[in-house]
Amino acid sequence: MQANEMEDSPEIEDEGAEELFEHHRLVADSGQQPLRVDKYVTNLVAHMSRSKLQLAAKSGYVRVNGEPVKPNFKVKAHDVVTIELPKPMQTFVLVPEPMELEILHEDQEVLVLVKPSGLVVHPGNGNFTGTLVHGVAWHLKQQQLDLPPDTSSPSLEHAPNREETIPRPGLIHRLDKDTTGVMVLGKTEQAMADLSLQFFERTVDRKYLALVWGDIAADGTIEGHIGRSRRDRKIQEVYADGSEGKHATTHFKVLERLGPVTLIECKLETGRTHQIRVHLQHMGHPLFGDNQYGGNRAVKGVLGGKYQSFLHNCFQILPRQALHARSLTFTHPGTSARMVFETELPEDFQQILERWRSYLS
Repeated sequence: MQANEMEDSPEIEDEGAEELFEHHRLVADSGQQPLRVDKYVTNLVAHMSRSKLQLAAKSGYVRVNGEPVKPNFKVKAHDVVTIELPKPMQTFVLVPEPMELEILHEDQEVLVLVKPSGLVVHPGNGNFTGTLVHGVAWHLKQQQLDLPPDTSSPSLEHAPNREETIPRPGLIHRLDKDTTGVMVLGKTEQAMADLSLQFFERTVDRKYLALVWGDIAADGTIEGHIGRSRRDRKIQEVYADGSEGKHATTHFKVLERLGPVTLIECKLETGRTHQIRVHLQHMGHPLFGDNQYGGNRAVKGVLGGKYQSFLHNCFQILPRQALHARSLTFTHPGTSARMVFETELPEDFQQILERWRSYLS
């Protein structure tokens, strides 16, 4: 018999980002006669259209025995077929909302922008309006309305009435509500599939700036499975013994030591929910200002009136975790050019660094 296994999606975290993948694993039985992989899969997966499967195969998402295959590849007895597909963007009606966006780059395939703090990326968990996705949908809608009558945009889901067409932003990854920095979205199905595969195969280079508590002695790497906390399902926890969660690796480099705190650069090898925040907290260096992982109090330093007042002032300026997605490097899905985008620290983060430097001088 064929086995069809749905697996949880691997979370690609640009610190809070989850890659939205639907996974299937099919094992051909001993009596399987040679059959095109696109027909083999659509025969077994009820909701899978042949065109969707063919697009996935062209993007490298369909593999037989671990190797990417074309739609006409013949599946034989005992072959293992795996498919990774982006899950549907939404299960609700997305109403575009006007929003000011800081766009770094835009072309026919991709949209690169800077996410500010306090903005939820994707609707859900009570945030069904006012998200980044709503703002991007509005931006794409305006582009649609500016098109000549006989021109269609590949970034939109077409409808008979152009005025009723609702853009569907190709979300590839997420950032936490209070994390700032660079993000990329796909504007076509092909671009979304290509970018998703790059995140899945870890060929996207993501670097973050983080201000953490404590004096970190040297550069290093943190490894440890990350999963939901047994005590509080809203936060994550490191399971060093690997008993729960998923494997996660974070590399970090010391940039500046500021007494009780250290400015570091983090590079993600994997992407799990809250990965940087929970990994640093696990090693005793929670992010400055992080109220979910113990960084919104005096973790280091000699307690006293002046110091307490200084910290209180800092937490008022930066009432969130000091984490910024500084740079993002990926291969353009259309041109194959390697693209690098960097963003400056937001003003509140810069102010905190200057205050620490002045306090210690």
